[in-house]
Amino acid sequence: RTIDFAVGPPFTSIDKDPHIVHHSTMVARLTQARAGMSFASPLNRNSRALKAVSEGVLGVRGVGEVRGVKLMAGRRAAVTCAVAADTQNATTLELIQLGKAHAVSSAGLQCPENRVLGCTAQVWLKVEMVGDKTLVHADSDALVTRGLCAVVSRVLSGLSLGGLVAMSPERLLKEIGMASAEAASVALTRSRTNGFLNMLESAKKQAHVLQGKQPSFPSLIVSKDSTTAAGSFAEAQQKFLEPDAGQVQALVNVLREKKIGIVAHFYMDPEVQGVLSAAASEWPHIKISDSLVMADGAVSMAEAGCKTITVLGVDFMSENVRAILDEAGYSDVAVYRMAAEDIGCSLAEAAESPAYEAYLSEAGKTPKSVHVVYINTSLKTKAMADAVVPTITCTSSNVVQTVLQAFAQVPDAHVWYGPDTYMGGNLVQLFESLAQSSPEEVRALHPQHTPESIKSLLPRLHHFQEGTCIVHHLFGGDVCRIAETVYRDAYIAAHFEVPGEMFTLAMEAKKRGMGVVGSTQNILDFIAAKLDEAIERPIPERLKVVLGTETGMVTSIVRKVQQMLRAAGRDDVEVEIIFPVNAEAVTILGEGAAGLPGGIPIVPGPAGGEGCSQEGGCASCPYMKMNSLAALMSVCNRVGSDAERDELPSWKPKPYEERINGKSMAQAGCRSILHMRSFQKNGSLSSELVEDMRSRVR
Repeated sequence: RTIDFAVGPPFTSIDKDPHIVHHSTMVARLTQARAGMSFASPLNRNSRALKAVSEGVLGVRGVGEVRGVKLMAGRRAAVTCAVAADTQNATTLELIQLGKAHAVSSAGLQCPENRVLGCTAQVWLKVEMVGDKTLVHADSDALVTRGLCAVVSRVLSGLSLGGLVAMSPERLLKEIGMASAEAASVALTRSRTNGFLNMLESAKKQAHVLQGKQPSFPSLIVSKDSTTAAGSFAEAQQKFLEPDAGQVQALVNVLREKKIGIVAHFYMDPEVQGVLSAAASEWPHIKISDSLVMADGAVSMAEAGCKTITVLGVDFMSENVRAILDEAGYSDVAVYRMAAEDIGCSLAEAAESPAYEAYLSEAGKTPKSVHVVYINTSLKTKAMADAVVPTITCTSSNVVQTVLQAFAQVPDAHVWYGPDTYMGGNLVQLFESLAQSSPEEVRALHPQHTPESIKSLLPRLHHFQEGTCIVHHLFGGDVCRIAETVYRDAYIAAHFEVPGEMFTLAMEAKKRGMGVVGSTQNILDFIAAKLDEAIERPIPERLKVVLGTETGMVTSIVRKVQQMLRAAGRDDVEVEIIFPVNAEAVTILGEGAAGLPGGIPIVPGPAGGEGCSQEGGCASCPYMKMNSLAALMSVCNRVGSDAERDELPSWKPKPYEERINGKSMAQAGCRSILHMRSFQKNGSLSSELVEDMRSRVR
């Protein structure tokens, strides 16, 4: 008896594949399946495909109908036999056969506009409409990936636009006989699974565009020696990337003459960052970083002989710098802010509210509690909190590990995170996801935890409900809907403080190797890592990155990208930084207007600057705007003169007169920071903190 498995283009006849078992064995297996018999172990490689056939998935009604059955047009029919093998080697061989036979009919498919990001090989994908059905063209320069392109083309072609948009990764994997991404990774490898799913995201993005006009975001395209802005918002960011040489030299001269160091947060205006970045090439004591590292930089500058440190940030940052310098023995080094007035922070202010006091009071009454306080709070907050409940400081880079370590060392602990509501909610969402993950995934994050331990700690993980950063609050709602539809094939970089919608989007992208959630430094490192991968590939490429954090860090990104491209000598690789500004600050261009690659209309940002400033728009911090270049030069020029004594005292970080348990506010506030330092150095909470957790309760 024989069986013809010819499936028609673009698939080869399975009976011509030497890696598929002989026809007679296939028939025997089908007969066994229909009779309810188990499959013989030597033939397990094809068990899933044959079981699917025997159960009627492919339209077989009974053993008597086996002769002459063909696996023709049905998408699942063709694909299940292609990827249902039980080993990576067997799957690879079958994909090679599919790749060899895959015919691409779309002219001009292999162009930059159709590139799919997040694939190890070059992949191009284009969605067209034939009547009311989709026709998906896909191709690759690697044979195995070309086989995956054949699978994607067959599965996604013939759907309606709505059907393609609604296609989920889980459903796609089931269509090809895989129960989950983990199961697919066993057969396809993780990188190929990610690439396969990224092809889906690219197809869905194009389907959204075909459904009608979609709003878009401004962007900045960075190449080795130039930048190109799309939209007025991006033009404002671009404006100061090449600062005035006279301003740069004037700053360098006064810094060198008076031995002044500068520590600045990533969220400075592009104008300020542009000048600082250029000046840093001539005066080494300039550092742009996250808030915690600002204090480290200040200590290094003091060790190198700087007599004054200027802090460009909000008040809690300058307070931290002052305190850490004092602890390091540099109380004689002067520290100045950039305004005589308070340079506030909505998040830090939430931690000094009556609601937060009540939150800490509840924590203090709960045995075995620890308060994990975000670094973006004042020393007063840290000191007052530690007086009520054992407290350790965290950053957005280490908050996950801090919480997990607390539960690892004190399994029945209660962890109280604050004050950032979004970050707290994101922590809970992350842990809920981990509770449903595999043991291997959990151990990769923390070796002492399992899905069961994560699930058990969730009722004892608390987070404050009334604290938000006014900048990160803007990355929700409409912004995420645009990012999810128009930019679903781009890399997504989100700060840990963003609302849950953007966090979820970035976490989903992260599963496909296309996203990062963390601090500004984590985001910069992620972009650098992806660019490094692109540089290693000998092909032209444009990486697209949705920047889900304050736009002030764009200067650091541009500097890093251009530094890497120049070192590699690559003028054919680019990075497109996409600014997801609030939807109220963007508009859709009319018919016939120029668009981004792929035909997406440019959205230029607020017309005439209404609603948002052109320097930062709806994704920048108004408090950070107080750190202007004029203010910096004013402070520097007064240092070392009579005006420093007479006019600058109000520009110093706020002195605290209160004492906590016999300690100054600075000393008491540093206690939680030192606990974090100990954790960062040793990988575990200090015995002092653990004992405090176990024994202290009001």
